[in-house]
Amino acid sequence: MNVPARTLRRLAAAYGTPLYVYDLDVARAAHAELAGSLPSGSRLFYSLKANPFPPLVGALLDAGARAEVCSRGELDTALAAGADARSCLYTGPAKTEAELAHALARGVRLFSVDSPTDLARLGLCARRAGARAKAILRLNPSAYPRGAGLAMGGAPSQFGADVAWVCDRPELFGADGVELVGYHVYVGTNVDDTDRLMDWFELAVDAVRQAQEALRLRVEIVDLGGGFGHPYARPGTRPAWPGLAGRLAGLLARLPGAGSGGPVAAFESGRYLAGGCGTLVLGVQDVKRSRDTRFVIADGGVNVLGGMQGLRRVPPIMAEPLPLPSAVPAPGGLDRGGEAVLAGPLCTALDLLNQRARLPGAAPGGLLAVPNVGAYGLTAALVAFLGRDAPAEVAVDADGVRAALRLETAYRPLPAAPHGVNGDFTGEQAAGEQAAGEQVTGEQAAGERATGERAETR
Repeated sequence: MNVPARTLRRLAAAYGTPLYVYDLDVARAAHAELAGSLPSGSRLFYSLKANPFPPLVGALLDAGARAEVCSRGELDTALAAGADARSCLYTGPAKTEAELAHALARGVRLFSVDSPTDLARLGLCARRAGARAKAILRLNPSAYPRGAGLAMGGAPSQFGADVAWVCDRPELFGADGVELVGYHVYVGTNVDDTDRLMDWFELAVDAVRQAQEALRLRVEIVDLGGGFGHPYARPGTRPAWPGLAGRLAGLLARLPGAGSGGPVAAFESGRYLAGGCGTLVLGVQDVKRSRDTRFVIADGGVNVLGGMQGLRRVPPIMAEPLPLPSAVPAPGGLDRGGEAVLAGPLCTALDLLNQRARLPGAAPGGLLAVPNVGAYGLTAALVAFLGRDAPAEVAVDADGVRAALRLETAYRPLPAAPHGVNGDFTGEQAAGEQAAGEQVTGEQAAGERATGERAETR
């Protein structure tokens, strides 16, 4: 942990627990290290999906990162934090017309597209907006990466277009209103070794070369994704990347158009840039035994950390918290040593952060600190489950507390139901209504979606 234990105790006393504390200096240092490990002239995007906490986003933008976003909420957060819309990359496999219209209206001009349909939809929205959009085509390579923390390519996937499809039907990959200017390949995540990273990037470059033989684009940018790993919810330091810049420079020289002023190489990271800056402080509510098992029950569980583990988006939760020493001795008579199940406060048996945690001395009223949770922490958790308050989130650096915020979710009323929606329906009538609804035009559907999305909980 970079934030001293005494500071974490003081912040917990001021803001309560559970509590996220983000050290912005650590995020800035991670950006400097990763940017320095890439070839000169590379673009480095921060993936807001890892953590959209506004002060953290602002710190990374100020450090030189660009914003990679995949929703209206992420885009608005990035712009509010100081991002230039024209430097943003908008990604995602199911972008709606309403989302694209919103992005174009805010000034975004570079999008990653996953299919001919996605490309055509972007072109339609760009024409409506009177804008000229650019796109990079996401590719799904034919090979599967070795040692992937989570593979994002090389297998059947909702992400991108199979390289074989592109090569077989190149005429499908074009649309009025949008210019294809490059490629996007994200093969996998959470790699902590330079050799394995290079294996993945070589697969990506090979996919680009195959697709370019078929499409013959004027290539401006090739986004090779990322995969830069980091310890999660356990002690550890961010990996180093010895020799990566030189090896990548040699690989990039094999890209189509290299050596003639282009293309620009881009990379993405969320986990590496944000992971090490975050600490989750939990309050111990109870310590007890059930038969032969010791339980330490905290005031935060999968509602504040790791709710996406079941989706394999983050490693399985085996949180290894560090007890924060206190000047107040633990009450006598409590089990002070050995292994324990670290459980959260939710009314579900699934609320477990570690089934074999080492928590000597844990006692009610004590504090635990889970390190390396700056990425895929709160917003990757089941934050709305059971209606518990979200934890406070505090940004600190050498100058002290920079910001303290709390995420809120709330129900909001929708506009009155359109004519004909109210009332009782027989099954036959409902089926007829559904069939009629499925025949609306694309323009009508976009209007329906826009109305619904304005009422989303933010």
